[in-house]
Amino acid sequence: MSNNLYVSSLAWSTTDDSLPAYFATIGVVKSAMVIKDKMSGRSRGFGFVEMETEEAAAEAVTKLNETDLDGRTIRVAIAQPREDRSQA
Repeated sequence: MSNNLYVSSLAWSTTDDSLPAYFATIGVVKSAMVIKDKMSGRSRGFGFVEMETEEAAAEAVTKLNETDLDGRTIRVAIAQPREDRSQA
C-alpha cells in the first residue's frame, strides 16, 4: 500500500491550498498538488495528495471518495506508480 493518493474530478476552482486543507480533516498532509496545464496554467482536473501514513491514506479513500469539494464530486484512490517513459 502507499500513502500517495490520486484525486480526480476536481473543480477548476480547487487550488494547491484548498486541496490539502480538505484532506487535513483526515490526517497530516505531507504534500498536495493540483496538476496544471503547462500552456494555460489552468487545472487539468486532477491532483495528488501525499498523506503522512498509509493508514491515513486508506482512511481518506474510504471517507473522502465521492464527496463534494468545491462543488464537484471528487474521486480518491491510491496512486499507481509512474510508468517508465524512457525511450529505448
